Amino acid sequence: MLRLGAARLLDERDTHAVSAVLADDPVASCMVAARVEAAGLDPWRLGGELWGFDHRPVRGGRLDGLCFSGPNLIPLRGTRSVLRSFADRALRRRRMCSSLVGPADQVMGLWEELAPEWGPARDVRDDQPLMALYGSPAVPPDPLVRPVRLDELDRYLPAAIAMFTEEVGVDPRMDDNGAGYRARVADLITSGRAFARFENGEVVFKAEVGALSARVGQIQGVWVHPDRRGHGLGTAGTAAVAERLVRGLGRVASLYVNGYNGAARSAYCRAGFTQVGRYATVLF
Repeated sequence: MLRLGAARLLDERDTHAVSAVLADDPVASCMVAARVEAAGLDPWRLGGELWGFDHRPVRGGRLDGLCFSGPNLIPLRGTRSVLRSFADRALRRRRMCSSLVGPADQVMGLWEELAPEWGPARDVRDDQPLMALYGSPAVPPDPLVRPVRLDELDRYLPAAIAMFTEEVGVDPRMDDNGAGYRARVADLITSGRAFARFENGEVVFKAEVGALSARVGQIQGVWVHPDRRGHGLGTAGTAAVAERLVRGLGRVASLYVNGYNGAARSAYCRAGFTQVGRYATVLF
């Protein structure tokens, strides 16, 4: 009987093999690629660990499996047996991640292995179309959507909190009275990746670029003020952020959306996004 190999912690000697996996699907791997490009494979700088699986463990060779383990658990490649080895490694320690997220077949396969120990999940979203825009938006971008300034943090933060609460189902201020979430939002603003349309000093549209790799920018946190929904602000606003990514930064613009959110899916399609894959998210 063949003995199942074990997932191993990757290091800088595996950089070429990791890059090859990430390059196979730049849109799906954007979240991990952005971290690796900025920090390399050292866990301390990466903010997590990269796990690999190879049937013939030769440094620099082909990886049959790849998974990021940090604030989120993100499996990117692996057969059922490989995902089982990732689950074995994850179960050796206390769960630290707040979610599983990534390509749907990988996430749901890994969750099947983890669910007996980690379940039940707070929510399982197994159908999240992964969408991309490679050229100019199909609608005129909203000219009033612009980068948020740091001195506007206190005006921007309520919209960010409202979006997070609506989307994730929990208040992001729960654990530390909001200090950590405020710092994360401030970091997005400082790095020029938070965008909004203000009217009378209030945010009526917002979105952020959550991950930015050399090839792809992933848009997150799209939100329209409840009083202004249904008037096209989401479509034109998302188009404005996508235009900055595609034309301004030379990236592919991407995002993923819950399959049941028909209004959002329609808005992104009108903006010119097309589905290129499927994500899934398991929330704890």
